[in-house]
Amino acid sequence: MTAPLTIKVLVIDDHPLFRQGIRWSLESAPDIEVVGEAENGQEAIKLTERLMPDIVLVDINLPGLNGLEVARVIKRREPRTGIIVLSVYEDDDQLFQAIKVGAAAFTSKDISPDELVQMIREVARGRYLINDAVLARPNVAARVLHQFRELAATEEEDSASLFAPLTSREIEILDCIARGLSNKEIANELSISGQTVKNHITSILSKLQVNDRTMAVIVAIKKGWIKMGYSQPPEG
Repeated sequence: MTAPLTIKVLVIDDHPLFRQGIRWSLESAPDIEVVGEAENGQEAIKLTERLMPDIVLVDINLPGLNGLEVARVIKRREPRTGIIVLSVYEDDDQLFQAIKVGAAAFTSKDISPDELVQMIREVARGRYLINDAVLARPNVAARVLHQFRELAATEEEDSASLFAPLTSREIEILDCIARGLSNKEIANELSISGQTVKNHITSILSKLQVNDRTMAVIVAIKKGWIKMGYSQPPEG
C-alpha cells in the first residue's frame, strides 16, 4: 500500500500551543498537510467526517470524550483513517487500550518532529506500528493474547481482533470471504451497502498488510480469527 501524494492530517488536542507546535513541525514536510484542528472529541468526530483526513493525531487525555473513545468512533465510521494516539507518557495500560480501539500507532508527546513525520508516513502507507510496540513489551503482549483468547472463546459481538486490530464487522466480512461470497452477496447477508463492503475490505487488506482477499483469509485462519466451515447460528 502506497501513501497518498499529500497526507491529510487532523490534529486533536485541547492545548492550542501544542496543536500549533504540531502544525509547525509538519509544515516542513512537503507531502503532509494539516487540514484541521480540534480541541475536543465531538468537534474531532465532526471534522473527520467533513475533512476525511488520512491520519488523525489524537491526544489520549481529552476533556469529556477522551482520545480513546474518539479513536474508536472514528475507526468505526471511517475505517481507512489511520489513528496515531499521543500521550504525555508511554503507559502499558494506555497502549493496550489503544490497540483495542484500532490505533495504528501510540507514542509519547516527546517524540521529535522528524520521528513524528516518519510515523505519519508509515501509518499512511498502511503500517500498524503499534504491533511493534506490543511485541517490545511482554506484559502488554501477554494481556493482548489473554484477552484475545477470551474473546475468541466467547465470540462476543463487540469483540475485536487485537493484533490486527480488526473490528467485529471486519471479522464477519472475512468469514464471508472465506465461504466464497462475492461483495454483493456479503452486502446482502450483512444488510450493508456494496461500497461499505469495499471500504471494509480495503481496511482489512491494509491492517493485515496483504494485497488480496485470499491472503487476508489465509492470515485470518492462521491467526484463528475465523474458521473454515464456521457459520453463525440462525437468529430467533
